[in-house]
Amino acid sequence: MSLTRTARLRKALGGERAIMAPGVVDAMYARLVAEAGFDAMYMTGAGTSATRLGYPDVGLLTMTEMVDNATRIADASDVPLIADADNGYGGPLNVRRAIQQYERGGIAAVHLEDQVLPKRCGHLAGKQLISAADMVAKVKAAVDARIDPDFVVIARTDALALHGRNAAFDRAEMYREAGADVIFVESPLAEDLPHIAPRFPGVPLLYNMATSGKTPFLTRSEIEKLGFKLIIYPNWLLLSACEAARKTLEVMKNEESIASVAPQVMSFRQFFDTARMAEVQELEARYGTPEESRTGY
Repeated sequence: MSLTRTARLRKALGGERAIMAPGVVDAMYARLVAEAGFDAMYMTGAGTSATRLGYPDVGLLTMTEMVDNATRIADASDVPLIADADNGYGGPLNVRRAIQQYERGGIAAVHLEDQVLPKRCGHLAGKQLISAADMVAKVKAAVDARIDPDFVVIARTDALALHGRNAAFDRAEMYREAGADVIFVESPLAEDLPHIAPRFPGVPLLYNMATSGKTPFLTRSEIEKLGFKLIIYPNWLLLSACEAARKTLEVMKNEESIASVAPQVMSFRQFFDTARMAEVQELEARYGTPEESRTGY
């Protein structure tokens, strides 16, 4: 019997190698990550806000919108999904409901942060924190709310940028004691990194390879040597796609043709292969869709 997605993620967190989780914003990106053979993926809150609203990650999306997006991503792939759950969308009771909804949606893990409402991206200025005691209550509520014991609760603190290393580590230690499975110290600078793992021996740690450049762009091996077990790459795929789209638009505008771009993009067939056209065709044949009505290339 194959392991569930939650069990696979839990097992991987206990392995020797750090888990690489590319950031995804929708089902198609999930398909691409699965094709590439990664062991986990990450639903980015900033990317979700940008693609669904066209706005930055400043707390505009609701819990139901975030869960809906995560569920669609989880449905598209068997790769374990780690999802941004912001600050739990309220107090401990809100956190309980959020955890239950994410778990029912097939998500394998979430991270919760200790910011006030409305929150903002961890690499933006202007963050404000709730008290450590209030966050401890949220972590306890999250742990209590899960049904599957392998569902992973990640506790994030944004205290480092605001109050320094000791304050961030003290908070993270409290969150671990409250039951968090993984600790996420947000926005560490290069000089902070060697101090994190020694403070939390034996605790799985998350490394956020955000695009802001505040945290260094290290290799997987370098991050492993620093003691981290999970690496998320929030918006790299989305930024790559946006830059490619911008260049295509420039060509379309300036050349009034798409001919020069056509050889550089995914082919029509590759696109539908990734979208699982073969699976659709097999199902149509199984359920007796007339040959002339079947979907094809």
